[in-house]
Amino acid sequence: MGPHPAVAAIRLAVRRVLHDILNDHQPAAVSAPTAHERPPAPLVLVACSGGADSMALASALAFEAPKLGIRAGGVTVDHGLQPGSDLRADEVVLRLRELGLDPVESAAVSVGREGGPEAAARDARYAALDAAAERHGAAAVLLGHTRDDQAETVLLGLARGSGIRSLSGMAAVSGAGGRYRRPFLELDRQTARKACMVQSLPVWDDPHNADPAYTRSRLRHEGLPALEKALGKGVVEALARTAQLSRDDADALDAWAGQAEASVRDATGLLECAKLYALPPAVRRRILRRAAIEAGAPAGSLFARHIEEVDRLITGWRGQGVINLPGKVVAQRQGGRLVIRQS
Repeated sequence: MGPHPAVAAIRLAVRRVLHDILNDHQPAAVSAPTAHERPPAPLVLVACSGGADSMALASALAFEAPKLGIRAGGVTVDHGLQPGSDLRADEVVLRLRELGLDPVESAAVSVGREGGPEAAARDARYAALDAAAERHGAAAVLLGHTRDDQAETVLLGLARGSGIRSLSGMAAVSGAGGRYRRPFLELDRQTARKACMVQSLPVWDDPHNADPAYTRSRLRHEGLPALEKALGKGVVEALARTAQLSRDDADALDAWAGQAEASVRDATGLLECAKLYALPPAVRRRILRRAAIEAGAPAGSLFARHIEEVDRLITGWRGQGVINLPGKVVAQRQGGRLVIRQS
């Protein structure tokens, strides 16, 4: 008898991603290496909080990696936001080692305040994961985000009015060099929890995930259930599908903007307003956003309303003054040119 369907589903998802990682990190075939020249097996880390999603991911990685000649390790991040968080991190480390993962470590971080508590915790977590991946020379880090997480991310982007890129949610592959991989984006949260249950894997339910003080928690426990009650089942699947369609469109528009940018700059590199005006708004605003970021505006603080104000210097020119952007960046129109620079 084969594994439980939930276990089979998570293992299949992880197996596919591991094959992709092997293909991406395949060394160039010059000549057949001898035994002592053979490169070491790649290392894949799993980011594990101890929750059902990441524990299911860790178990699947521990099962699949050895069959493909991949080393498997794990990292848990102690955000220090709850009493006893260090003890909880130690428990997760123990569970990962019991699964056979090695190396395994706990990384304690200090969470700041910039961007709100959720964004600050996320920034600190990814910084710790990046550091762990660099330290161990990991080929990739697996993240346990599910289809439900994707649906929540799309709704949060919709609420912010941040445009199609925000609606595209989380990418299956992201980070420098494709470091982060999300095998579970097509699986629901219940599948991961069921997989843990049938394998008798202990899981920890983070109380922050049920705390209404956090926007994502309210959306998870109030917003999405209300949408399903009003619209019927299938909302999560539809939102996840919207994310993929939006990502495809956003990627195409980004590519168009990248190609068009050189054609709207003059010999000195300044953006020409008349040429920008001739572009479709979606393409033009991408060029403006990229120019603002290159001038020093933090991408995470640059919102649609900022770009719309800059865009009006081109489409609704009435002699406006300087537009102030995050990061002490300013934008102004001078002699038919758009100047975006540090103030």
